[in-house]
Amino acid sequence: MKSISQSMQGFSDRTKVQKQLMAVKSKVLSHPDWKAFYQAHPYITEEMIERSLPRLLEYVEGTKDCKGCQDVAHCHNMIKGYEPELFINGGIIDITYNRCRSKEENDELEKLQSLIKSYFIPRDILSATFDQFDKKDTERYQATLKAAKFVESVSDPDIEAKGLYIHGSFGVGKTFLMGAIANALAKKKIQTMLVYTPDFFREMKTSIGDQTVDEKLDVIKKAPVLVLDDIGAESMSSWVRDEILGSILQYRMMEKLPTCYTSNYDYDELEEHLAYSQKAGIEQLKAKRIMERIKHFTTPVNLNGANRRVN
Repeated sequence: MKSISQSMQGFSDRTKVQKQLMAVKSKVLSHPDWKAFYQAHPYITEEMIERSLPRLLEYVEGTKDCKGCQDVAHCHNMIKGYEPELFINGGIIDITYNRCRSKEENDELEKLQSLIKSYFIPRDILSATFDQFDKKDTERYQATLKAAKFVESVSDPDIEAKGLYIHGSFGVGKTFLMGAIANALAKKKIQTMLVYTPDFFREMKTSIGDQTVDEKLDVIKKAPVLVLDDIGAESMSSWVRDEILGSILQYRMMEKLPTCYTSNYDYDELEEHLAYSQKAGIEQLKAKRIMERIKHFTTPVNLNGANRRVN
């Protein structure tokens, strides 16, 4: 038989639980979103509310105001990027989670950027857009117009698109413009491969040892749109020029795949660079063959101005 003190303790515990439940219920029923939901569903009974209290509490505690949200990274919702929504599920009130506007935009951006592949390209370049170029800067703006025209030609199956050869001094935005091209093409569901040429050539040399040269070369050769960034900045060897670069350009010429370039050199200066290798000396004929493939399938764009990398 329980003592009086034990019985009183049990009563006290039940009273405490009842008070907690009443507090939860009061919190739920006073929430403005619940009031709106209840008005839209007048057939909801007290019994349904009682059975649904745990889910309703999850809803009111997880509901946040998304109006002032900047992006998914700053989301305050319990599940980032998802807004809770109440619905009737049989005899209870349940919750479903829907993607918010920021989450939808973020997912779409990730989907687009999955169409942009890169080797050794800084991440900020992969999010570049044409809108980020100042229209008041005449030279850069003219370059963006040519870039936009290239995007349109690539997306038109009736046009054999010529690539772009964007050359100019350091830090003027050549690579950034290529990133904008890649993003514009991604919106048209066209994949682009951006390659920082000096690092890629170095990797190809080290790949001789593990016999992965052909495998890596195939990925670059077959890209629907290829960007060779900063060509001419590498230390040239006859093997890189003839077996790597020559192989890439020959395949893409045969398959009519557009290739774009950025360089600090114009056509003539790049030809001079390609002609010289430390071991073989000057090989003008081989350099000229490479340059003929570049010149014939690209439109030169001279991009100059202030160095944007200087603070």
